[in-house]
Amino acid sequence: MYILGIESSCDESAASVLKASGQKAEVLSNIIASQINIHAQYGGVIPEIAAREHVLHILPTIDTALKQAKIKPKDIKAIAVTQGPGLITSLIAGVESAKVLSLIWKKPLIPVHHIIGHIYANFINRSQAPKFPLLALVVSGGHSNLIYMKEHYQFKIIGETRDDAAGEAYDKAAKMMGLSYPGGPIIAKYAEKYRQSNHKPTVQLPRPMLNSPDFDFSFSGLKTALLYQLQKDKNWKKRLPEYCFVFEQAIIETLIHKTIKAANKYKPKSIVLAGGVAANNALREQLSSNIKEKIKKTTLFLPEKQYTTDNAAMIAAAGYFNYYKNKNKAFINYTHLRARCDLKI
Repeated sequence: MYILGIESSCDESAASVLKASGQKAEVLSNIIASQINIHAQYGGVIPEIAAREHVLHILPTIDTALKQAKIKPKDIKAIAVTQGPGLITSLIAGVESAKVLSLIWKKPLIPVHHIIGHIYANFINRSQAPKFPLLALVVSGGHSNLIYMKEHYQFKIIGETRDDAAGEAYDKAAKMMGLSYPGGPIIAKYAEKYRQSNHKPTVQLPRPMLNSPDFDFSFSGLKTALLYQLQKDKNWKKRLPEYCFVFEQAIIETLIHKTIKAANKYKPKSIVLAGGVAANNALREQLSSNIKEKIKKTTLFLPEKQYTTDNAAMIAAAGYFNYYKNKNKAFINYTHLRARCDLKI
């Protein structure tokens, strides 16, 4: 079956066509109209600008996805669309476009939770899919979650951020250090430069909530600690790679520690990494080595990097596996669909 995916939760207008059967999901097209260059000058996403750009690009992006996949609307089984959470004006652009197409093409809709979409990026283009029970570490600009799944579309949040998500912390830390937006890639670049130098850092930053009895995260205090360090050090600009390395390691070590702790309790067969920060090489490498060393009989799955940031292929995959689990109960009529920025898992 063919699923059309539509994603517009933040600043990416995205559309994808997925060919799926059983446990296999193959991407035929994955088109993204990015707004990064527009928002970079402001150091973050401006919701009103993002919404206007979605209005301009969402339909041409969908059209391009269909053409690249060589699929006609009549061939599509259903349309999967991000319902939330996200920026409400951005979500509305994707949801309303999906509703119109549903009406015109007479195709059912599958609403998709954005975080669930990130998890299902790990099921794309796999010869062997992750096995259940499964533990998902979702790390992005808006979310830091540990989610336990006994089977498809059965979710239990066992850990989440109490304030800022890891990706947001990257962005704000980059702004403190005069670096460009988005912050994750540029901090990772400087951090890797310092890592290769093999120098021992003299700067120290905390690992927030590392020893708390739960699996929750907190990164707001880490940003504050970085700010105080920068204020004390008059020569911090000359030590920029070191500061980036220490900041990145504080986040990575916290994420890994909580994941290992949760895995020891819940005993999953698979651990999956998801979200925009899942593209970070240091996180991927250190999480892999830690799981291999400390967690037996558990396989780590890392998504292809092109499916880590916001994209529609992951939304199509999540929509398909909802159908795989629930059949026609996954479908809703277009009159019942509303964008929701406060959507809960």
